[in-house]
Amino acid sequence: MKLTFELTDRDLDYFRKALRQARRAVRDAEESEIIDAIREIMATIREKEPLPDFVALKLPELDRMIDMLLDEEWQLPPRERERLLATFVYFGDPEDLLADDIPVIGYLDDVIILEVVARELKHVREAYDDYCRFRDEYDGKHGETSDPVMRRDRLDRRRQQLHQRMQRRSQRDKRKSLW
Repeated sequence: MKLTFELTDRDLDYFRKALRQARRAVRDAEESEIIDAIREIMATIREKEPLPDFVALKLPELDRMIDMLLDEEWQLPPRERERLLATFVYFGDPEDLLADDIPVIGYLDDVIILEVVARELKHVREAYDDYCRFRDEYDGKHGETSDPVMRRDRLDRRRQQLHQRMQRRSQRDKRKSLW
């Protein structure tokens, strides 16, 4: 069964408000604590049976967001780091719009937040995917014989290009932003 619905501006205003509140919480919390908490929550969610498919399909996206945040070579810019951390805080709150312990639909609002944030960070995600591909290809081509300084310089240059690209593209889409 496919269920489709449209979020109005008024609906999105609720999520904007919730993410702003989560963002304030991020500013007072340790990044490592947020990451540990979201990983623990994801492990708990994965243990639940049966896990609704609409939740299970979003967990890899959440994993990828965590990877992007923790990848030291990628050096995710502060603004995007804060957005991801706020998303994790919202996702990890069991008493958000829909209490997470409500069978089947408890994670619906969390999945909506993840989808909206994933769409808004689309250019960031694309740039990160391109960076990972570049790094993997570079490492595959040069392997252990690679000069570490040369590797760092090549990766830095590529990362800077991709950061600039994602900022240009994100600016272009800024008018539609949840943030």
